[in-house]
Amino acid sequence: MAPKDIASPMIEESGEDFVRNWKANAALLQKASSYDPAWEHDNCGVGMVVAIDGKPRREVVVAGIEALKVLYHRGAVDADGKTGDGAGIHVEVPQDFFREHIVRTGHELAESEPLAVGMVFLPKSDLGAQETCRTIVESEVLSAGYTIYGWRQVPVDISVIGEKSNATRPEIEQIMLSNPRGLDTEALERDLYVVRRRIEKRVIEEAINDFYICSLSCRSIIYKGMFLAEQLTTFYPDLLDERFVSSFAIYHQRYSTNTFPTWRLAQPFRMLAHNGEINTLLGNVNWMKAHECRLASDLFGDNIEDLKPIIQKGSSDSAALDSVYELICRSGRDAAMAKSLMIPESISQNAIMPDNHRALFAYCNAVMEPWDG
Repeated sequence: MAPKDIASPMIEESGEDFVRNWKANAALLQKASSYDPAWEHDNCGVGMVVAIDGKPRREVVVAGIEALKVLYHRGAVDADGKTGDGAGIHVEVPQDFFREHIVRTGHELAESEPLAVGMVFLPKSDLGAQETCRTIVESEVLSAGYTIYGWRQVPVDISVIGEKSNATRPEIEQIMLSNPRGLDTEALERDLYVVRRRIEKRVIEEAINDFYICSLSCRSIIYKGMFLAEQLTTFYPDLLDERFVSSFAIYHQRYSTNTFPTWRLAQPFRMLAHNGEINTLLGNVNWMKAHECRLASDLFGDNIEDLKPIIQKGSSDSAALDSVYELICRSGRDAAMAKSLMIPESISQNAIMPDNHRALFAYCNAVMEPWDG
């Protein structure tokens, strides 16, 4: 089935048009054995829109935003009717959007040079701590050989969020970086991962709260916070810009269960958006602590020490899952293999599993314990 056969939902579609296009797409996918209504299950505020041809387009971002907005009923809301447990969207870095901002501030930029962008939550009420955090970020970035094109204060509309959300709201800024050594995408992402962990560890050493890096990447960027799903584009008007294009949009509306809602624990996280409640988290955390003394990777070398602890204190179940998943992917495993390592199928309860699949999951169980819960 060719990608052009699939209709793309547009923001100007009426509800009837959207349903008509959805049914047409479902019929095409079913005919191609790519979809079955029996695969549909209830979900708790999480989803994804992708361009199946892999090409970034505005329609994907719009569809992701619209899909998130209709998940209002899947998230928790405070009694004030405006403070949510958290919502957000994960899309590709819109290179043209940030490139124009950099050029406008007087920097010269090669057309072919990919930019890396960090989405950073800084302490809002303590200006001294805020400046300390900026200094730490800049010093680690410069030490790693990057050029800093500047900081950008992210436009926000605080009128749409509740009093409790606003009281804990961070200062939200973006830092824009070069690709200093002409690294390929995978190597650059791995390097930025190490830089981010160094920054996070230094901030912890300074005993500063309310600091969090949502994303630091040349590939993708995360806009999230403690608001309701329907407030996303009002709070973050950046997302209404036509230059925000992406081949994917991962979105999440949070319903906090075993972790108190905060800005940093809103999803999506850096590698995934997770729908679940892992009540057996302590076992997972302790297994990772036990493994840390034996961690080694040719790709990280001595930098492996900068990544510890893998799971940071105060992480939610989803954040802990994301941290380990990120480590495995950055270590050279692809996403599908990382998933198989952490969440393998049950060998003993599947009598018809092919032998090669059974061998794969036996290998996975020998590498690490399945993620409990």
